[in-house]
Amino acid sequence: MPDTLTPPNIPTAPVTPAILDGLRAVVGDKGLILDEPGKEPFVRDWRGTLVGSAAVVVRPATTEEVSGVVKLCHEHGIAIVPQGGNTGLMGGATPWPTHSGIVLSLGRMNKVIEVDPVGYAMTVEAGCILQTLQETAAAHDRFFPLSLGAQGSCLIGGNLSTNAGGVQVLRYGNARNLVLGLEVVLPNGDIWNGLRSLKKDNTGYDLKHLFMGAEGTLGIITKAVLKLWPAPKDVATAWLAVRDPQAAIEILSEAHSASEDNVGSCELMSRAGVDMVMRHIPGVQDPLKADTPWFLLLEWSSSRPRTDGAEGMAEKMEQFLAEQFENGRVLDAVIAQNEAQARNMWVIRESVAPASRAEGPGLSYDVSVSTSRVPAFIEQGLKAVTDILPSIRPYPLGHIGDGNIHFSFMGPKGMDRETLRQYSPAITRAVNDLVRDMTGSISAEHGIGIEKIDELAHYRSKIELDTMRSIKRALDPKNIMNPGKILRL
Repeated sequence: MPDTLTPPNIPTAPVTPAILDGLRAVVGDKGLILDEPGKEPFVRDWRGTLVGSAAVVVRPATTEEVSGVVKLCHEHGIAIVPQGGNTGLMGGATPWPTHSGIVLSLGRMNKVIEVDPVGYAMTVEAGCILQTLQETAAAHDRFFPLSLGAQGSCLIGGNLSTNAGGVQVLRYGNARNLVLGLEVVLPNGDIWNGLRSLKKDNTGYDLKHLFMGAEGTLGIITKAVLKLWPAPKDVATAWLAVRDPQAAIEILSEAHSASEDNVGSCELMSRAGVDMVMRHIPGVQDPLKADTPWFLLLEWSSSRPRTDGAEGMAEKMEQFLAEQFENGRVLDAVIAQNEAQARNMWVIRESVAPASRAEGPGLSYDVSVSTSRVPAFIEQGLKAVTDILPSIRPYPLGHIGDGNIHFSFMGPKGMDRETLRQYSPAITRAVNDLVRDMTGSISAEHGIGIEKIDELAHYRSKIELDTMRSIKRALDPKNIMNPGKILRL
């Protein structure tokens, strides 16, 4: 765990042999992992920087088994860490080193229960891999828009529990906007069945929104009814060298009308980030070998099939980019001519995280400000950070269409992780203070987990924190459900 974080007070009731027998009676031997090598991938985050402990990893196969496990743990005050694909970046699914309870992994609950293409809905279990759901929707000529770099291994339950974002938020919204209904096992083991395929349901509190973004601290999402959209039939993807971030948001602003409201994604990248991907990710090609500091990945898509003689997305985009050349916002550009070229552009964007791990130690901040303030945030933020550590290597990037910037830095060449960590508190305060001053958020899409628990306490108001604690205590009075995440009680 990071040196700056002290473990919170969490339940320490042990998993006794009798309780282990009770767990075995619920899930069977194949639902338990007891050996240390087997548990290791579940108690370590995917970056390898956070490592906790667990008496046992429990892998139920049904909602009823989840309920049975939770009831047993509730009765004996045993802490539970719910876990999906374990691809999160804030340690929300990683147990603390002081954790003496269980990790409850949902990976065996991976069934697509129903696809309703007429009603544009799909009912799934929480352990389904996100990419599988995308492919299932496509097989029914439908589109599920949640898309992020870890989609080949992350699970939908974790996506919803963290209110995941990704590259389609600009058009479709965060994970919570993609859900019609949920099934949730509450901290006492009761099952709330809210699996309603309704776009209108105004019967009191909308309970599903309590659990999305709660990172498993209020209950365990076991099933979901997901919204679907028409499958894209005409897609244009372009890689642009742009003058600066201000030009990028002006391009986006005008692209909405030029595309007839068909902008799907708008991703900003720096030359430093692209070069880092080129160094470490085999097989990718630089779409533009332009010696410019900023690039934009822009994608338009329509559900209308392109017809002979009709102007498609690519032609509309080409005309639009010609105008942007004339006004000096775009310096160079290439529109993908086939799916392979488009995929190459997306691989560059999606490979920044693995490339940064290969590059060495770094710091990254997942923040958001209003879209119009993105250029000022980047300019002022870079100055604030380089004033603290002049030799740090910035590579800001992000989903600028929704104001989300991954404000990322590699350590100076030759600087080890421990030395860089000494600068982290001052840099973190400088970045997050600027976010606060711009009325932004210190966590745009990655959540709070372990990593930002103290930052949340520092920046959110007493009223907000007290309200969140009241909800937590009302639903989980024994504090067994993912304790020590988001809030210190």
